[in-house]
Amino acid sequence: MASKIISIFSKIKDNRRVLSNDYDLNSILVSAMISVISGANSWNEIEDYCFEKEEWLSTFLNFDKGIPSHDTYNRVISGIEPSKLENCFREWVNSLIEDKGIQGVINFDGKTIRGAKNHGVKSAFHMVSAWSCESNMVLGQLRVNEKSNEITAIPKLIELLEIENCIITIDAMGCQTAIADKIIEKKAHYVLAVKGNQPKLLEEIEDEFRFTNDILFSETLDLDHGRIETRKCSVINKFQHLESQDKWKDLKSIIRLESIREFKNSTKETEHFTRYYISSSNGNAEYFQQVIRSHWSIENKLHWTLDVAFGEDMSRKRKENAPQNFSLITKIALNILKNEKTSKLGIKGKRLKAGWSISYLEKLLGIN
Repeated sequence: MASKIISIFSKIKDNRRVLSNDYDLNSILVSAMISVISGANSWNEIEDYCFEKEEWLSTFLNFDKGIPSHDTYNRVISGIEPSKLENCFREWVNSLIEDKGIQGVINFDGKTIRGAKNHGVKSAFHMVSAWSCESNMVLGQLRVNEKSNEITAIPKLIELLEIENCIITIDAMGCQTAIADKIIEKKAHYVLAVKGNQPKLLEEIEDEFRFTNDILFSETLDLDHGRIETRKCSVINKFQHLESQDKWKDLKSIIRLESIREFKNSTKETEHFTRYYISSSNGNAEYFQQVIRSHWSIENKLHWTLDVAFGEDMSRKRKENAPQNFSLITKIALNILKNEKTSKLGIKGKRLKAGWSISYLEKLLGIN
């Protein structure tokens, strides 16, 4: 683990001019990553942390000329081509799970780095990420081009990942025939949410559930945080009214998920939701109940954590590739912290503990 983390960025070619190359590129990147693990959220905090831990960092990183300034961290990391960092990231993730490979459900979803707005102008930094429920890790990220959207970014990210035999879940934005085709091409299965952006398909699915009797059912009851939620999952594997079936490669199931949310000790009205999905998997209602619910893990375990524990939504990094590259460094830190099982602290607590305790930090990095 130690060698994997220390050499994670070693394959990135240093294109800086030799005369201005006072600091080793890998040392800059690894020290930035360690600083983020330990609670740093800005270039100044990275410099301050590394200055305080210079003696320890110098035992395995090259800081013969001292700790770089915050401007140096900003300039060097912002100037790196993001695809190079992302290639190193995916290679590192693959090395961590090489024994069993990527398994189970993988959620795809987008997130805007809102603090990157410049004088009210719409942010150019909207990232699509892939989250593995089984491995509890981010598998990859890709920036959505300024004049594009997630529809074009998702297939590109799918192409970069090894997802054979996995279940890919995407919200309604990703319910596109081209995305379904790409998932099947990569020998995986899809579960795609269907909403108003596919009006004909949605209408046919509603008709299918209205007139078909051969339906599989599963119902669950969840009591949590002062509410009672009943979820009823209905699945049809044999279609009678689905004229759009041939447009969706290997389509085998349509799913309806109905939820009723009641609130105890509250005047809040009961909430009713009905959602529809299509899938290339021929599963039963219990199976789809679990898969669909797991999609929320990318919101709860990734996006929410990035905002609450790392303050990503408040980040005002705007220079060149800074938002994209710093986001990736943050996701490396998140993967490491998420998969440390000896501490019962949350991510924010683990970051504080790593900043206070060198022994705990070394445990996280695998160098003790």
